Amino acid sequence: MELDVELELPDAADTEALGERLAAGLGPGDLVVLSGPLGAGKTVLVRGLARGLGVAGPVTSPTFVIAREHRPLPGGAGVPLVHVDAYRLGGAAELDDLDLDTDLADAVVVVEWGEGVAERLSARHLLVRLTRRPDDVRVASVHRVEERP
Repeated sequence: MELDVELELPDAADTEALGERLAAGLGPGDLVVLSGPLGAGKTVLVRGLARGLGVAGPVTSPTFVIAREHRPLPGGAGVPLVHVDAYRLGGAAELDDLDLDTDLADAVVVVEWGEGVAERLSARHLLVRLTRRPDDVRVASVHRVEERP
C-alpha cells in the first residue's frame, strides 16, 4: 500500500478495510503506533488489523485494562496481536513496565495514543495518524518510520 498520503475514510468499514490492508504487510516484531483524537477511529482500525491477521476475540478499546493480547485463529496468519492503549499511562516509564519489547519478538504490537511514547520500543514502526473532519469523514496518513543510526 502507498505510504505518506492522506486517505479519506468515509465510514467505519473504510477504516477497518485500511487496517486489514495494513495487516497484510505486518508480521512478528512489527510495531504500529496510532495517533489521533477521541473518535478518530483508532480502535476501528485495530479491528481491521485483527481481521487481517486472523486473530481471536472481539477488539475493543483497552483503555481500562491497558493491553489485550489476541491469539491467532486456526487458519489465521499465525501472528498474535497485542493491542495497547497508552492514553492512561503516565509516560514512557509506565509503558516500559508493560514489557512490550518482549511481545515484539513474537507479535504485532499496536499502541493507541502511542505517538511520542511508544516509538522507543523499536527502531522502526508504522505511524498511523487519524483525524476526523467536521463532516464526520476520517482521514488517515500512514508513515514508515525508521531510526537512523
